[in-house]
Amino acid sequence: MRASKISGVIGITVLSAALLTSCGDDDGGDSGKPFAKDSADQIAAKAVKATKGADSMRLKGDMQQADGKSVSLDLAVDQEKNCEGTVDSDGAKADLRHANGTLYVRGNDQYWKNALKSQPGADKVMSKVVDKWVKMPADDASTSGMCDKQGLVASMDEDKSSRKGMKKGDTTTIDGKEAIALTKKASGGETHTMYVATEGKPYILRASVKGGDKPNDATFTDYNKPVNPKAPAEGETVDLKELSASGG
Repeated sequence: MRASKISGVIGITVLSAALLTSCGDDDGGDSGKPFAKDSADQIAAKAVKATKGADSMRLKGDMQQADGKSVSLDLAVDQEKNCEGTVDSDGAKADLRHANGTLYVRGNDQYWKNALKSQPGADKVMSKVVDKWVKMPADDASTSGMCDKQGLVASMDEDKSSRKGMKKGDTTTIDGKEAIALTKKASGGETHTMYVATEGKPYILRASVKGGDKPNDATFTDYNKPVNPKAPAEGETVDLKELSASGG
């Protein structure tokens, strides 16, 4: 049996795409503010570049999808695709670890009910995977790119038009660090805001969308902090590929 569609996991890519397109082009503010000589577009470009270049980061966020479902995640990831964290989609919750080139998923009952829905022999597999660390097949399309830091932030540059026309706002504090706000009113009425660090490298510290049918909010912390997940103990691990081969 193969979990061809892992519930909630896909939300990571969706969430990052929604949150990280908040880049800008217009300017504002006065000469006394940080980035006084940069337009919002230039600040955003610097923020995207710095965030992509960081060795690691932690992304924590919540997203409301158009169908009313919510996705929450808390994921630390680095350039070497090491990652560790959690994802929760309306109670379908899973812990994630990518260590030594292998992705392990430990999901609750609802998570695996969603993941194995409509799969032959799902009932037999359920009892063997719930609350266990499940070693995912390397070629499983549903988890491909899950712990790819660059993939998580690549959406920033996918649509150039979405990062035009933002305005520089006031400086504020995000988790104890000073940041400048970049804001934009979208055609659907929602407000996009990106907060960029004004001291040190211009990392993205927070991004949010308020209003509309898909509001979301995310914070970015622990830049360049080592991510060292440990592979689960052998007795706590189930190999999904072996289960598939044995028919559960």
